[in-house]
Formats: sequence, C-alpha cells, structure tokens
Amino acid sequence: MTTTAAEPQAPAPQQRRLRTEIPGPASRALQERRANVVAAGVASTLPAYITSASGGLLTDADGNVLIDFGSGIAVTNVGHSAPAVVDHVREQAGLFTHTCFMVTPYEGYVEVCEALAELTPGDHAKKSVLFNSGAEAVENAVKIARAATGRQAVVVFDHAYHGRTNLTMALTAKSVPYKHGFGPFAPEVYRVPGSYPFRDGLDGAEAARVAIDRIEKQIGGDQVAAVVIEPIQGEGGFIEPAPGFLPALSAWCSANGVVFVADEVQTGFCRTGDWFASTRENVVPDLIATAKGIAGGLPLAAVTGRAELLDAVAPGGLGGTYGGNPIACAAALGSIETMRGADLATSARRIQERVLPRLRALASETGVIGDVRGRGAMLAAEFVKPGGVEPDADLTKRVAAACHALGVVVLTCGTYGNVVRLLPPLSLSDELLDEGLSVLEYAIRVEARK
Repeated sequence: MTTTAAEPQAPAPQQRRLRTEIPGPASRALQERRANVVAAGVASTLPAYITSASGGLLTDADGNVLIDFGSGIAVTNVGHSAPAVVDHVREQAGLFTHTCFMVTPYEGYVEVCEALAELTPGDHAKKSVLFNSGAEAVENAVKIARAATGRQAVVVFDHAYHGRTNLTMALTAKSVPYKHGFGPFAPEVYRVPGSYPFRDGLDGAEAARVAIDRIEKQIGGDQVAAVVIEPIQGEGGFIEPAPGFLPALSAWCSANGVVFVADEVQTGFCRTGDWFASTRENVVPDLIATAKGIAGGLPLAAVTGRAELLDAVAPGGLGGTYGGNPIACAAALGSIETMRGADLATSARRIQERVLPRLRALASETGVIGDVRGRGAMLAAEFVKPGGVEPDADLTKRVAAACHALGVVVLTCGTYGNVVRLLPPLSLSDELLDEGLSVLEYAIRVEARK
C-alpha cells in the first residue's frame, strides 16, 4: 500500500461547524429517550438529532452544522427546505391536507401525473398512479405487469434492492438486515446475474447473454410477466452495469412480451445527471417506479408507463388511502419546478466532474479503493484489501465513522458492506462539496494507515 510522505492534516472547518463531539450531549440525551420508546429494529446511521436543515447543511441539537452527503438517501435532491417546496407545501396545507383521491379527487394529483408523463422516457401515451414509498411503487408495478400479461414470474438481479414489503423483500437480494427472519416470501420471483464490471469482468453484451440464457432455461420467456431492474443499483453498491447491458435486456423483453420495469426510485429526478438514468442508453421502460427525489422530502411515489398497461387493471385495483396526498403532490410540483429552473441535471454532472478525479487519485495513492464509479451525484468508492479485490467492510465502517466525527454525513452500502456512497444535494455549492471531499480524503488516508 502506498502513502504520502507527510502526515495527513484535518481540513479546517469552513461552513461546517463543530461545537461538540458528534453526537453531542443533547443528541445523546435524545438517544436515551429513544431507547425507551422506539423499536430497536429501526437503526440510524448517525445519531445526531437534527433540529433544522437548509441547502446541503444539517444542524443538530447541539448546534453542530454537518455537511450532508446523504440527502436522506437521495431524497432531498433539491436541497433541504428548498423555497419552492416550502412555499407549495405551506399554501396547500392552508387549503386542505387530505380527502383521499379515491373519494374526492383534486388537481394536484393530476398535475403530478401530467408532469411525469412529460418527464419520463418515451413519447408514447403514458399514465401514472401515485403511492407513498418506493417499495409501494415497485410492488404495484409488478401487480400491473401481472394483470397486463396474465403471467406470474418476475425476474430480478443479484445485488438488487427494491424495498421492505413482503413482495419487495423477495425481490431484494441481500438477506441481512432486509430479509433475515421475515419469510416466507412471495413466490414466483427468480434471481439472475446482473452486470458488475468490477467483479465479473464482462462487457454489457456478455453479461446480458448470461442473464437471458438463465431466464430462458430456468423460467421460460413466455412465463415472465416482468423484468425489474435498477438502471444503477443502489443499496447493492452503486453498481453501474456495463454499456449495452440494459438495452439488450430491454430488447429481449420487447421480443418476448415481457414488461420491462425500471426501478428509478434512487436514480430518478436528475440524480445521475439526467432526469432518469434509463435515458443514458436510450432505454424506454414500459413501467418506471419513482419516489425519493420526487417531492423534496415528503412521501410520494409513482408508477408511470404505457397507458395500456396501467389501464389493464380494473377500476379500484390500484390506490391507497394516502397515495398522492395533496401536500406531497404540492411538494412534488415545487421540487420539479426547482429541478427545471435550476437545471439540476447539469448540477449533478458538475458534481461528478469534481468528485471522480479526486476519488480516483486517492485510489491510486492509498491502494485500498478497488473501484470508483457512479454517475452524476450518485457516486461510490468500493474498499478492498490491498493488492486484490477482497471486500474490506471494516475499513469502510471506519472511514464512514471518521467522516461523521468530523461533521460530514456519508452512507455505506453494498452486498459486502464495503462501499461508501455519496449522494449530496444537487444544489450543493462547490465550496461545501470540496470541503466535504477534503474530510472524506482525510478520513480515508488516516484509516488506510491502520
């Protein structure tokens, strides 16, 4: 392992502000209260209790100001407390907070569906249905595909993450902590290899041939209702498939009457430098599941796709009490307004241009980063033991903890627990981005020496 000659120095605080250790005494007191009343199964990455947030900064109960490289797991793409989101929410809350769209509808739901029809890939006739979470969206996409095709089987991929409901747990690959002890799971779910260039060494066409061969031999193309895939895998490790993989799968689906479902819950709404990650290779999903970045922090999700597929479900077959809540719809309209007005897709590409060269240089310097990857503001470093590709989950945890102690919120992920992922708000300033990266670089250099 190579290192620099000089000892690393912690970057001086700028807009980041540390008044206490993190978590500080006020947060620790709240953590004690939490232990008495909150289920132990709910875990928190960093128990610094937040009292306010703005743009790319989080202020905790002790007055510490943290740089946010997590965005609530790719939710606050427009930044915390984005003015248009706040204004739309405030106005709608003063009018009414709920009627249930299935009882007495309202314009905001229709406006969100109109925006989704315009923004999502493809120029075909589209319709949408709104829900509360990404898991709900994915589950309902499967329902729609089964109703439209009359088939049962659903194909998913190694390293996939699709949610925590019973069906989406079955679709998700990783057992601990998402599936362990929660079975039995929904049937007729089949898992095949995906494309993981760092570990499988295959180009996109080769990886697609492996996946399609497995589907045809073990399931049968005429039995498959849907292929469900993240264009860039999220929780599985920010794995971007090799070029050509997604187009080959999409073409196979079209040829075999299979519904191609893109789970863009984490990749959607400018996160990857495009409004949706599928468009990078001109893939047009039949159905697209969205959530997270759609509404600036409020719970909203959608399934959008070919009108004939959505209309294959009989009236009453889709919905939910809170799906498309009017305040969440108002937030989505404010969020979309912000993404358009500030051209946040371009901002995401700017973040990529500033981050990737620094991470790649650090990988060469330290020898503990096996792969640097990602697109837009969905970026990752995969940590390995020096000299090989063996995952190093322990180093990954130490790097994340060191960043947290210095006031930068980073997240980890990956099937092997060895990936640090960066999901800054797309509106984050260059100054805060650079400062947060300096903290990350310092943490990696220090922990790599241990």
